[in-house]
Amino acid sequence: MKEYKAVIYQESLLGSLILGQSKIDPDKLTKMLNDYAREGWRVVEIIREQRRMLLVSSREAFLIVLERDKRPAPAGAN
Repeated sequence: MKEYKAVIYQESLLGSLILGQSKIDPDKLTKMLNDYAREGWRVVEIIREQRRMLLVSSREAFLIVLERDKRPAPAGAN
């Protein structure tokens, strides 16, 4: 059986407000994906979107769907 997790990755609100828009930092995104991979997650899908903020600016965001084999519950957990 599989379990899934949806994660939204986006850059800071501050950069978007000051610069009018904010771009994704590939190094930060890579680190985040590698952190999840160490926990057994793998990327199933990535969806890119522009998120509006305060009606005057936008920032790039990714919806990332992760999957891994479901881990058994610890003994004694209900």
